[in-house]
Amino acid sequence: MNIVNNTLLCDFYELTMANGYFELGKGDEIAYFDVFFRKVPDGGGFAIAAGLEQVIEYIKELNFTEDDIAFLRGKGIFSEGFLEYLKGFRFTGDIYAVPEGTPIFPGEPILTVRAPSIEAQFIETFILLALNHQSLIATKANRVVRASAGRAVAEFGSRRAQGADGAILGARAAYIGGCAATACTVSDKVYGIPATGTMAHSWVQMFDSEYEAFVAYCKTYPNNATLLVDTYDVLRSGVPNAIRAFREVLVPMGIRKCGIRLDSGDITYLTKKARKMLDEAGFTDCKIVVSNSPDETITRATILQGAKVASSGVGERLITAKSDPVFGGVYKLVAVEKDGKILPKIKISENPEKITNPHFKKVYRIFDKDNGMATADLMTVYDEVVDESKPLELFDPQQTWKRKVCENFVARELLVPIFKNGECVYRSPSVDEIKAYCKEQIMTLWDEVKRFENPHSYYVDLSEKLWNIKHELLEKGGH
Repeated sequence: MNIVNNTLLCDFYELTMANGYFELGKGDEIAYFDVFFRKVPDGGGFAIAAGLEQVIEYIKELNFTEDDIAFLRGKGIFSEGFLEYLKGFRFTGDIYAVPEGTPIFPGEPILTVRAPSIEAQFIETFILLALNHQSLIATKANRVVRASAGRAVAEFGSRRAQGADGAILGARAAYIGGCAATACTVSDKVYGIPATGTMAHSWVQMFDSEYEAFVAYCKTYPNNATLLVDTYDVLRSGVPNAIRAFREVLVPMGIRKCGIRLDSGDITYLTKKARKMLDEAGFTDCKIVVSNSPDETITRATILQGAKVASSGVGERLITAKSDPVFGGVYKLVAVEKDGKILPKIKISENPEKITNPHFKKVYRIFDKDNGMATADLMTVYDEVVDESKPLELFDPQQTWKRKVCENFVARELLVPIFKNGECVYRSPSVDEIKAYCKEQIMTLWDEVKRFENPHSYYVDLSEKLWNIKHELLEKGGH
């Protein structure tokens, strides 16, 4: 959902480089860029790709308005020829990406751009913005959902999000990651993510008594009566008044579906006590919802301590990914085309983790045919094909003596065509389809990879051909 024209939502150096390429006659040279990330947030074993739909929308709508051109002219550094070129600017290249909801791992391309250098360079900022933000929130949401052990999780963070898009698209990403609903109404309207919510403490305070507030709410919403019981005293007034309202309003209507919500206090202690009170009153079906700033760590702890929680609402710690709020995806040149040949490029650094994997690449995920589980990912040069009829030897790119031979496997390409020659060739799935795909793909990961602490390092290997190309470039100093 693009509210404004995002064409100028770019780092200024994208424009200065583009102007330079244009003036030097390099604007039409074909360049290849990879998007990848270096570290899974929160020390997790995997991340989740999200944000591709917004990238697609951005590319489709990419154009410079007369107002944009006038603004750039006013900067006084761009040539008139370049500004004239921008009037007809559109993306004409190719984009490949992993579908949203795919589990992803450090170092492997999650999106690849092949386009004239000006175009490929210019779209960097928005691509990283979209993928970094939503992949971060989807990954965090999935950690919270898995920690909840089957209990529904709703995203409640709009008021603490970093801006409108942070709230709206954050809710979308959280849903992809496994959340069941959102408090963000516009995300329901735009993306069909179920909006949920009942009352705030102010509702209770607006009435002369807590009991009257509960009765009024039950009468107004008898089929969705979840009462917030911690405005004054959870156990002395909140839960007893809720029971009384349920008994006097809902029971005569034949309605047993009801709930209470706790937004403060010792969740484990209070939910145990509240559960006992509700059961003794005959409301064994009454659900207990909590929303006291939980995250995956707090959620796991309260469940292990025996908290009686049916579902939860998660706010600031999810929508801001508070514990590790930067995804760290990068956009790096990996190849150029000259005279019809693809020439690999590499970035060298004294920090080994910042050395890039060169060339136009494919990424294969290797699945065991017997159990359907993911074994490893394999990066290859674009013209390599994995032959499933033959044994496949994988080796660790850093510790090459660590090798494994795979037999009886399936190799699936992760990067799929999104744009070809500037035209979108990809159907964006619905957010429900993405969510279901994400859940299905996470089930192919071993539990060791899904551990919250010290997860198994999933292997992302290089083909021998790609490994040789990389090391030849390293030996030549990158040239």
